[in-house]
Amino acid sequence: MTAQARRSRFEALVPGLVEPLRRFLARRTDAATAEDVLGDTLLVCWRRLDEVPTGEELPWAYGVARNCLANAERGARRQQRVAARIAVVDPPALVAAGPGEATASPEAEQVRAALGELPERDAELLRLWAWEQLGAGEIAVVLDLTPNAASIRLHRAREKLRVALRKIDATAGHERSKEGRAP
Repeated sequence: MTAQARRSRFEALVPGLVEPLRRFLARRTDAATAEDVLGDTLLVCWRRLDEVPTGEELPWAYGVARNCLANAERGARRQQRVAARIAVVDPPALVAAGPGEATASPEAEQVRAALGELPERDAELLRLWAWEQLGAGEIAVVLDLTPNAASIRLHRAREKLRVALRKIDATAGHERSKEGRAP
């Protein structure tokens, strides 16, 4: 492929990737890291442009973004370990949430809590399915699985999420049932 053809393909590909990738990363990390990882992801897409599958560009890019994010998180952990070794023990002050910051609905908090109870592998499957609105075949591309394995794992992850949500709801329901009792 000529240099001009590569550039044309990349320029045609990027507009359809940037916003979905930005949302994908924003749901998984802080804004600054998301932007850095987005840049790294686009760089990998440029370098490996010949490997980008036609028709499955976005799921493939999600897989790249996921790997770039994992690399960024490993780097951050290394930096934290080094900082912990050299820093004077002085815990940082907690910062209160500022006015105007959006708070999540109780339902969203329940879903986040339930996702937190699941193994990371299952939670990631569910995030790809629900937040990124990918089907099992596309999830298979992102996670480098067979479509059948992705479908089976997605089904099992949904069941685990239902159980976790029932546990959270049962606890909340139990607490509410005490409110109507006389002392």
